Amino acid sequence: MKLVTFTHGNRTRIGRLDGDGVVDLEAADASLPTEMTALLSAGATALDKARNAKGAELALADVHLESPILRPPKILAVGLNYADHVAEAGLETPKHPVIFNKQSLSAHPPFDPFHMPRASSALDYEGELGIVIGKRCRHVPRDRATEVIAGYTVVNDVSVRDWQLRVPTFTMGKSFDTHCPLGPGIVTADEIGDPHGLELKTWVNGELRQSSNTKNLIFDCFTLIEHLTTAFTLEPGDVIPTGTPGGVGIAMKPPQLLKVGDVVRIAIEGVGEIENAVIDEPESTRLI
Repeated sequence: MKLVTFTHGNRTRIGRLDGDGVVDLEAADASLPTEMTALLSAGATALDKARNAKGAELALADVHLESPILRPPKILAVGLNYADHVAEAGLETPKHPVIFNKQSLSAHPPFDPFHMPRASSALDYEGELGIVIGKRCRHVPRDRATEVIAGYTVVNDVSVRDWQLRVPTFTMGKSFDTHCPLGPGIVTADEIGDPHGLELKTWVNGELRQSSNTKNLIFDCFTLIEHLTTAFTLEPGDVIPTGTPGGVGIAMKPPQLLKVGDVVRIAIEGVGEIENAVIDEPESTRLI
């Protein structure tokens, strides 16, 4: 099942993607929650209802897909988690997962343009598999990690490289508004099975830049959940971008950072694809 958040008729709610249509879950079953984290929190019974809901279908072309989770409780990203990316960065393979935050307001729709920030032009892409948590959990052993995963999504861990690298912590350079496109939906874990054999590709303006497979993760999805839950509780709707393979723009010779007008497309086998253009940060972002 692929779950989506969409806007239609000036109202935002959740649905199930079926080919070229979206089943409006609110209209199909009034007992279901109308927001994604609430649906995930409601557990297996609610998900079964969503899977079996019928009717109330809208044409995909007539809806606007939003980030599947509008404002994730946490976005916990992983750095240096593919050997070829570690090599192109000129760094040593980490002994433990490198974790950093992306702020929740960086979450962005799968096909909307993201911003070239006013503060920098050192903009880069990172195609990644994202884990979506489905259960409140702590101290999860690796062999039970599958029990807390709701599904998977495609992530672009957009990075402002000069802000990222000016200090040891990455949060500022990874958290600009619009810099975490997600989607197009959440593919439930039962459809993916083992997430460690999925082809991942990233194109910029049609040029293939990244081509790898999630089997190449240094710390796999289940190890990451065990590691994170040692320290704190994970909650339904948390997103864990699992790291990017080699081929990022800053590592190319010469560097090929993003420009206004560029289009980034990321596809992950079985999960889907997202595509976002780069635009100048609009004047409307000035709130004061």
